[in-house]
Amino acid sequence: MWRIFANVAAGAACALALAARTSAGDIKKSPLYGRIKAAIDAVPAIDTHDHLRPFDQIPNKDETDRGTRMTLHSIFAGSYFPGIHRLTPWPAGKPFDEWWATARNDFRDTRAVSFYRYLLPAFRDLYGIDFDTITDEQARELDAKIATNYKDDAWLMDVITRRANIELMLIDPYWARLQFERAYKFSVPVLNVTMLISGTHASQFANPLDSPFVFAERQGKKIESLDDYLGVLDMIFTQAVAADTACLKSTQAYQRTLQYDRVPKERAAAAFGKKADELGPAEFKAFEDFMFWHIAGLSAKYNLPFQIHTGQARIQGSNPMLLVDLIDANPQTKFILFHGGYPWVGETAVIGMKRRNVWIDSCWLPTLSYTVAKRAYQEWLEAMPSDRIMWGADTVQAEGIYAATEFTRQCLAEALAEKVERGELREDHAMRIGRQVMRDNALKLFPKLKRMFWRTEGPDDVEAASQQ
Repeated sequence: MWRIFANVAAGAACALALAARTSAGDIKKSPLYGRIKAAIDAVPAIDTHDHLRPFDQIPNKDETDRGTRMTLHSIFAGSYFPGIHRLTPWPAGKPFDEWWATARNDFRDTRAVSFYRYLLPAFRDLYGIDFDTITDEQARELDAKIATNYKDDAWLMDVITRRANIELMLIDPYWARLQFERAYKFSVPVLNVTMLISGTHASQFANPLDSPFVFAERQGKKIESLDDYLGVLDMIFTQAVAADTACLKSTQAYQRTLQYDRVPKERAAAAFGKKADELGPAEFKAFEDFMFWHIAGLSAKYNLPFQIHTGQARIQGSNPMLLVDLIDANPQTKFILFHGGYPWVGETAVIGMKRRNVWIDSCWLPTLSYTVAKRAYQEWLEAMPSDRIMWGADTVQAEGIYAATEFTRQCLAEALAEKVERGELREDHAMRIGRQVMRDNALKLFPKLKRMFWRTEGPDDVEAASQQ
């Protein structure tokens, strides 16, 4: 009997020692974390979701006393910070000091918020500034450096391709959804289908660059019926494939519920041709429901995986569980659940657990909540194979892209290091998983990306690396 107690005591002592070693300090200061983080940093990343416009269209420039330019305010204005807290606007035509006199106080209540903290690596690594302790003089110098850096695109290219080590970036052009341009050597087009789902009438499209009706006119076609409309969508998808578009993207979760019922075509045809204000809510929803199912079918037909915004949006209808019937009814469609379904990261794991046509994309999640993202990586890896998890930066300029990339790498490395520390994962397996999330899984899901490599030293052997 005493041997049983001795064995139990020894086991408890080992468990306590392991817990003490893990909790005694920040695992990010451990050699284990350092090795895993270095391995993840070295991976030429595939960013599955961003909104980087052509250089001359980068948003949020300010009218200052020195002309219209990028400023420190621009960096925060182009971030997610204004979504959770007031950001002092730049006074038109005024100098930096007039803005900063008030803006310096904008951050005092948000020091722990991820929408603030995710930007800190950019200020630290790119400018050598600790923004938590920034002085007025440092802020003034930082603002001036930002303005200088954005005089041409050399800074942006260096930050993204060298400092952030991003090789390819899938860009969702929500400002021109039917344009498949590549503004940068690392650009990969995405077809944003959000507006197509709502297209009962030409008046739905304020931007001609989004309009399938304008697209049809340019092709010498008329849209007079739902069948005509669906035919034009086939033309759009064909053109998208010819332009090497990687996938589809929907952000309807910002406007409506993700509950898409299966609606007969006749009901959608009855709504087509009417302006939105001529349709009741139920009629309009029915049309969109039909279109979403139709586009899910086109996704399979044209082998364009379907990225769907889930979670934080119109929160009362964005739980990814609402998509399960649609997913199950379309087994040939490759569904990508964006943002990990935050805050429903566990529900997202369950969806992916037994459905091999579902991928989870952690884009934006570390920026939303670093703690939840770290937990999500660990939970997802326990629920589903590691080859169906991806990431994306999901922002609009060099500093934001670098910051979100570094935040993700840190979060993923920390999650993996903790599992290794607890004996739940081998270190070499953790490093392989880090590479999968940052690069290999995207190449596996979007094989056409392999012909888009641009680095002169040549791509590494992804196939060999994936077999390690």
